[in-house]
Amino acid sequence: MSKFTILGVLNLATQADRIEGLDWYDRAKRVAESIANRVGLPGELPAIGWQTISGVIAALSPNNRWERNCADAELVVKLYKAGGADAALGAKVCTYKSNLRKAVAILEGAPIAATLNGPKVIEFYNCITGSVADVCIDGHAYAIWCGQRLTMKEIPSIGKKLRAQIKADYIAAARCVDLRPCEVQAITWVTWRRLHNV
Repeated sequence: MSKFTILGVLNLATQADRIEGLDWYDRAKRVAESIANRVGLPGELPAIGWQTISGVIAALSPNNRWERNCADAELVVKLYKAGGADAALGAKVCTYKSNLRKAVAILEGAPIAATLNGPKVIEFYNCITGSVADVCIDGHAYAIWCGQRLTMKEIPSIGKKLRAQIKADYIAAARCVDLRPCEVQAITWVTWRRLHNV
């Protein structure tokens, strides 16, 4: 369980895995920009709106498949624009109601990181918005770090100390290959998904 386990998975990446992983967070940012450009937000320019939309995407991400996460984010934003917070809170989304409330609070102007609150969703938001130093530590990142195929139910609670260690190992692995930590995490996730048919 170290940067070497992460590098081992990275070495199994195909060219296609690398291309998809390197583009993963940039593509997520483009999704946020696209929603902002199509829907927009009252009183905001699209260039500002994509960061807000990124917060909405991050808020709606727990227990949600990526494709559905994007669709849910667009639905919540459309409902918010059409009918305000009450309409958006009525959205049928594939995550927890508390996460929907966070997404709507972000649309209402609440500070994004403070509203997201949990480390994984804050990291996810940071990676989408281009933080060069952050990395999203979720159950998949943990399994890669361990080098074991684990179901999400087998993943332990990732506390502060463990998260800091995993994050440090992803950062160290990224330095070895001259990539951003989030790029290493995304490439290894794409590779892991292919290897284990996740």
